[in-house]
Amino acid sequence: MAELKGRCAVIGGGAMGRQIALNAAINNYDVTVCESFDAARESLAAWKEEYLAGRIAKGKMTEEQVADIKARFAITADLEEACKDADIVIEAIIENKEAKTDLLGKVSKIVRPDTVIATNSSFMVSSTFKDVVDHPERLANLHYFMPALVMKLVEVVKGDHTSDETIEKLMAFGRSVGKTPVLVQKECDGFIVNNVLKAIKEEAYRLVGEGICTVEDLDTAVELGLGHPMGPYKIDDMNGLDLRYNVLKRRYEETGVKSYGYDMIEKLYLEGKYGKKTKHGFYDYE
Repeated sequence: MAELKGRCAVIGGGAMGRQIALNAAINNYDVTVCESFDAARESLAAWKEEYLAGRIAKGKMTEEQVADIKARFAITADLEEACKDADIVIEAIIENKEAKTDLLGKVSKIVRPDTVIATNSSFMVSSTFKDVVDHPERLANLHYFMPALVMKLVEVVKGDHTSDETIEKLMAFGRSVGKTPVLVQKECDGFIVNNVLKAIKEEAYRLVGEGICTVEDLDTAVELGLGHPMGPYKIDDMNGLDLRYNVLKRRYEETGVKSYGYDMIEKLYLEGKYGKKTKHGFYDYE
């Protein structure tokens, strides 16, 4: 069976990228995170120290284990430094087609021809970028869920351009970092989980939008009545209302149909309330 070796590059040190990277380092990969913004690199470094110190304080890790993890975890602003020796590169930057296209084109010129290139995008399929990636057979979606350090699932998405060997490597990589990978055999907008969740969210936004219940009561009902660990409004706050807005906006532009909740989310987005990352969204997190 095809397997990846031990060097991983993660491009983007935000809420998702940092957790993907640390999860790989915890599971014995040498990881380099590339983050272009100074403040984001400082935030990432501080978060890593705080998280690992917390593991020690809670008795989840020893000081020796944490020292080993830190030795495997590097941060840089230099894309070539991060990618040149990588066996897998995972893109986790902003959900913007132009930015991802530019980045993935650059990455494919730096890495070896056999380096697997994965995008963590939750709604842009990898075939969107196949024309800018050399050897597109090694390109696929590898979709983590927030919080990536905790959630066990990853979706591996096979495009028509993706080789079976690449899929085998990504499935093996997912298992090697403690995840349970599921294979999406054909590209589709939203993959598996988000398409199921989309139906739930449509009803959740309709019910609140029509004044049938409040956000808080809707989430409570879903959590206690359906056994979900988190209601749909809390999920959107956690994932980022900026991400949710961009998904809904793209869908509206392509179909001319507004999803339930579009206006509600647009209002929060324009107010700069993106959820947990800004301390304000559907809920306050001060």
